[in-house]
Amino acid sequence: MNRLHELIQSERTRGLALPAWLERLISVGIVSTDRQVIHRQRCTNVAAGALAANAASHLVTNAIHDFEGLMVIHLYNLCIMAACLLVPRLHRFGENVAAITLVTTVICGNTFVVWALGISSDLHIYFTISGAMLFMFGVQNWRLFLVFFLPCVAILLFALNYAPVDGFVAPTDGALRDMLSTNAMLNTIIINAAMIFYALTALRNAELKLEQQYERSEALVTTILPESVAERLRSGAEERIADRIEMLSVMFTDLVGFTAASHDLPPENVVDFLDRLARDFEALCEMHRVEKIKTIGDGCMAVAGLDGNAKAGALAIGRLALAMMQGNAAGPTLGNHKLGLRIGLHCGDAMAGVIGGMRFSYDVWGDAVNVAARMESHGETDRIQASEAFRALTADRFVFEPRGTIEIKGIGEMPTFYLVGEKKMA
Repeated sequence: MNRLHELIQSERTRGLALPAWLERLISVGIVSTDRQVIHRQRCTNVAAGALAANAASHLVTNAIHDFEGLMVIHLYNLCIMAACLLVPRLHRFGENVAAITLVTTVICGNTFVVWALGISSDLHIYFTISGAMLFMFGVQNWRLFLVFFLPCVAILLFALNYAPVDGFVAPTDGALRDMLSTNAMLNTIIINAAMIFYALTALRNAELKLEQQYERSEALVTTILPESVAERLRSGAEERIADRIEMLSVMFTDLVGFTAASHDLPPENVVDFLDRLARDFEALCEMHRVEKIKTIGDGCMAVAGLDGNAKAGALAIGRLALAMMQGNAAGPTLGNHKLGLRIGLHCGDAMAGVIGGMRFSYDVWGDAVNVAARMESHGETDRIQASEAFRALTADRFVFEPRGTIEIKGIGEMPTFYLVGEKKMA
């Protein structure tokens, strides 16, 4: 339980966190609440930003090289920059509208500039980035991806074979083409790196989140169910988990005077007291390898021997009862009242299983449960009352004090005993 509490209250494990301003920037225009759509649209925004920066770098270097002679190319780069920067505003019109617009713009624009400046400028290398479109469309939209990817491949092959070598803009300027080639190579690497870096960062963060959710779910399952039962439930091999245990040890506890003591106290004080009580009980159960079945108000139920080892289970639950009695004696008061504790123990036949659908639980039924409950309710304050069956199974290890025969409601007369302590072994 402590592990579950720590996992629930711990901060989510973070992967590589992007700066807050960058997170806001790559989320511009996104209105969807679907996580998958948001992820794809953020990839589209990253691509749009990278392509806008690419166009800006070409604009600057081209203007420095030849401002007047390359005016048509300057206008082209300005148009590409504007289109890329406006792309995020298209997300509101559909989950793939912005991606389709961006891809169409880039394909048409790059085809134009390859013919304008020729293949000697190596600008056709930008078509090799087309595989990154899958980040924007998602594998679930692979058909839509192919609609744009295959034309990119076809245009690239066509350009390599039929595009002019020097183009029609400044065809004699070899230095320009060398510069464009260098920029295109560097920018292609940077754009690919930016897309892959963001995609892998998002993937890693999602993996970390899933890992923490898995740890929480595992801790929750093992908190609700005994470990052996949790393993059977995970395997899926059994349609229904239902067992019969021939000799199960059952314990019931109840705080004496709780209702009266808590009547006039603030709710937070009562809840704090019960929470501390439940935590101490769970810690003792874990220490003695006893399974807590449930907490019922100020009372608890626990069992041992689910594995079929009746003697070991009875000894474990007897030691737990003694430890609880000691813990209550040394424990805090509720308000100004020191509460007493009644404990009942019994061994016998029982059935156990998982019930429920949305809020399933592991529970135990049968004579062993009924008699153990009567041992508690018919017991005395600050005493551990045990049945003859429990005493017979553990008499060689525990010290008992006979109480005599008492009338048990719904059962009749039964000899009962008080568990006093554990025998000192030589």
